[in-house]
Amino acid sequence: MFRALLFILLLAQPLVADKPNVIVFMADDMGYADAGFTGAKDIQTPHLDQLAKSGVVFRKGYVNHPFCGPSRAAFLSGRYQHRFGFETNPAYDPSNPHQGIDSGEILFPKRMQKVGYHTGIIGKWHLGAAPPFHPNKRGFDYFYGFLGGGHDYFRIDLRQPVKEAYLQALERNGQPASFDGYLTTALSQDAAQFVDRNKDKPFFLFVAYNAPHAPLQAPKELIEKYADIEDRKRRIYAAMVDSMDAGIGLVIDALERNDLRDNTLVFFLSDNGGPVVRPGRGDGNGSSNKPFRGGKGDFFEGGVHVPFIASWPAKIPANSTFDHPVIALDIARTAVALARGDAAEAPAMEGTNLIPHLVGENDKPPHEFLYWRGGNGRGWSILRHDGYKQLSQPNPKSPGLHFLPDDIGEEKSLSSDKPKLAASLRKQWESWDGENVPNRMMPYKQYHKDRDKFFEKTFPPGADYTPEPIPTMR
Repeated sequence: MFRALLFILLLAQPLVADKPNVIVFMADDMGYADAGFTGAKDIQTPHLDQLAKSGVVFRKGYVNHPFCGPSRAAFLSGRYQHRFGFETNPAYDPSNPHQGIDSGEILFPKRMQKVGYHTGIIGKWHLGAAPPFHPNKRGFDYFYGFLGGGHDYFRIDLRQPVKEAYLQALERNGQPASFDGYLTTALSQDAAQFVDRNKDKPFFLFVAYNAPHAPLQAPKELIEKYADIEDRKRRIYAAMVDSMDAGIGLVIDALERNDLRDNTLVFFLSDNGGPVVRPGRGDGNGSSNKPFRGGKGDFFEGGVHVPFIASWPAKIPANSTFDHPVIALDIARTAVALARGDAAEAPAMEGTNLIPHLVGENDKPPHEFLYWRGGNGRGWSILRHDGYKQLSQPNPKSPGLHFLPDDIGEEKSLSSDKPKLAASLRKQWESWDGENVPNRMMPYKQYHKDRDKFFEKTFPPGADYTPEPIPTMR
């Protein structure tokens, strides 16, 4: 009897591990150097550091774009966002069915949904505010958060101009919702509750924090915790990262109390690098991208090389590192592969299933090349697996060529020393770009500017707007 029971249990174990849960935590505008596991000394991130110890740290972890919307479009579609013309942040406009991610794209949670996963997104969307783009219509069973690119961390005020909706109500599955206290904490608590509710079925959860994106706001007691940081902006920023780290701890605790931790694959990354000080273009958010050059908006390492972790205790060895380049597309492809979803259904996914590379089944680099593009190709970059990188910054007329192992700051161009390599990399990028389409959305700042001009011109103040007479009933 005992042997029969043991045999049944042994047979059942692979079935449980066959359908792992997947959680992705994504920070917003977080600097590379602002977690303990990436070298921060002045910001405390104990839960992220423990997550890193429990799995693998990708030393060359990248995202597909150096700012929010396109980065998320690539991650959630599992495809280079240039394939469907998503190269800018869409404006918040619930009435515009063209400002958002192409309706023909299958987001990877939909592929998981089709094979029995319960899917949720909590936090920031930023892929379009009109009904065709709503998370509940794009593969998510559950949504709690906001549709725009950011939100105030303490309040909702519907009396204020909408613009990018930082003071609009949150949503829960299409219905208005609120939050109490600090937004980052509220999102974390909701994520932990999602785990509690779905402990008996395989699930995918995307915890899309807007921290530490502007506005720089944090609870007073957390700001005071970092009183030794002299720079006020970094002091608040540190408190925001601290709160996000604590929230991640809440969700990990929910996994553990429901005996789900071992069989849950957890990723952490930022959507892009931290904003840096630029004369006339912004004064940063207090983040640090050291040792990289540049930040948000750049194809330099500071814009696209981000903190990146994967932890799956049942499968991925703890305290490990991975030195080949990986990119956010790989998270989507890995999740769908583990769920046994259809990655080939058109439009077919890109990226690589990382698990064989992490458990010793495949020792080859996941990618020969990684690619970036902005401004319909006016800005571009290509990275070869061995560390050679070419990019259009800072001079598009003379693209720089760098060997990152010797020049992580991208200061010394090798273009004149290695002209054949430079030419071959450019040709490789152009071949990849041949499959892309032009950007099809107006940048959000220009969108609001042009819309305001339209109303001012079409409906000038003081004009006679005598209404048409009401028809007489006969």
